[in-house]
Amino acid sequence: MTAANLSSAIFDLVAAAAVRRAPDAALSITAADVVLERPKNRDHGDWATNIAMKLAKPLGMNPREFAADVASDIAGLPGVASVDVAGPGFINIRLEAATAGQLAKTIVDSGASFGTGTMFDGVTINLEFVSANPTGPIHIGGVRWAAVGDSLARILIAQGGLVTREYYFNDHGSQIDRFARSLLASHLGEPTPEDGYGGAYISDIAARVVELYDGDLASLSRDDAQEVFRSIGVDLMFGEIKQKLHDFGVDFDVYFHEDSLHKSGAVERAIERLRALGHVFEEDGAIWLRTTQFGDDRDRVIIRSTGEPAYISGDLGYYLDKRERGFEQNIIMLGADHHGYVGRMMAMAEAFGDVPNVNLQILIGQMVNLMRDGQPLRMSKRAGTILTLDDLVDAVGVDAARYALVRSSADSRLDIDLEVLQRRTNDNPVFYVQYAHARTRSVARNAAGVGVDRSAFAPDLLTHETESVLLGVLQEFPRIVAQAAELREPHRVARYVEQLAGAYHRWYDNCRVTPLGEEPVTDLHRTRLWLNDAVGTVIRNGLGLLGVSAPDRM
Repeated sequence: MTAANLSSAIFDLVAAAAVRRAPDAALSITAADVVLERPKNRDHGDWATNIAMKLAKPLGMNPREFAADVASDIAGLPGVASVDVAGPGFINIRLEAATAGQLAKTIVDSGASFGTGTMFDGVTINLEFVSANPTGPIHIGGVRWAAVGDSLARILIAQGGLVTREYYFNDHGSQIDRFARSLLASHLGEPTPEDGYGGAYISDIAARVVELYDGDLASLSRDDAQEVFRSIGVDLMFGEIKQKLHDFGVDFDVYFHEDSLHKSGAVERAIERLRALGHVFEEDGAIWLRTTQFGDDRDRVIIRSTGEPAYISGDLGYYLDKRERGFEQNIIMLGADHHGYVGRMMAMAEAFGDVPNVNLQILIGQMVNLMRDGQPLRMSKRAGTILTLDDLVDAVGVDAARYALVRSSADSRLDIDLEVLQRRTNDNPVFYVQYAHARTRSVARNAAGVGVDRSAFAPDLLTHETESVLLGVLQEFPRIVAQAAELREPHRVARYVEQLAGAYHRWYDNCRVTPLGEEPVTDLHRTRLWLNDAVGTVIRNGLGLLGVSAPDRM
């Protein structure tokens, strides 16, 4: 019996008990309100629920008496071994071994689909992340969003979401001008402009621009030469960014060019839409959006008195473009320096008639500190001033880098010790999890070598304490994935696979899949092989949601 089936059955019994005790009372709950949790002390059973305590007061009942009434009914459910009431009305449930053990076969039979759900079935979701300016290598903060964003996309897809990964390509504005000036200065042997970009990568790209340009740069005016370095240099830098992300396991469905918003008239359309809705006004020669009406701390200039568009003008055009493309949910992942930007963006969405935090959702990520032997790394070999994607991947590899960046909540600062991630020991979390998967494959190979196969399945034989714990952890995977999708928190999947790896290693130390010496192969061995392979399936599925490989050998 799965947790979902058990909660649904408990709901029916709770409703029946409520009607028996209070026939005139309305029961305004559904099966989804019956929350099952794993008791911290497994001596208390496999599952626990406080539903009786939640309902007793509104129904005018004594919580413990009501719980006892419900518990006696639950005890009659198929597959339930025992039920008891604890404290003020907690209901603790223990399942029969065969019922709990059935999960192993369910997982193996389900394969890659185990853990998927329907929470976002058919929902169109635009997930915008990284979106680093094409003025230099991706710094470590952007790398964190690459890992977290791609993992979130995979998790939302696993819940039925129709996800489009989108990269907002900033090819319009002053930062691109500074980039072009920096390239030209490098080519001419001049110092880096005061507001420009430094580092070895600038010299590299400037040299490549010279190689690719088929004209005579020396014959051009400074302005014309700068335009050459702008157009070719930006393409080169962005091409490198895309390749580095691809090598990191991150690819985008759409690369949206900011410049297109201004050339296509998208900004003007957005302004006219908002004007028609009564939220645009003119003052002091400028065009404004009345965002204070929607909770912003001040109204925002859209078009300056000079006729130049303000920064928010691009946001207006871009958001309306996404909505016109049919995206119901638009998730934007921004760095910590954009925290003050959230209020005006939510006000903008509401001005369009949308629901903040539904149609538009903004996730703010915190900084990453790379450490070695407990000391922070502050300089990059390649860029001279920043730590980049290459620095991290060169040090620990793609798998360890992705896993380390995604295993902590993105809204908390993250310290990554490269020394730890380079170790092949249990204190390296990605090694710990990957080794557990490799061990499941090794066990399966050894089993095949001595004639243990999955020709029999007797779940009632899975009675060892570590087997009960392991099955309990396996049962949690679909709920964890659904929770990670709902809360936009991929780190929950990483922490879960670590918990599963720990439970598996303890089971491995206590329970054998292959017989010792001349012992005959029994159905217990065959059934444990099912359990072993179920663990491998779930670890593989979990790591897949994080974009991390599950090696067969280590």
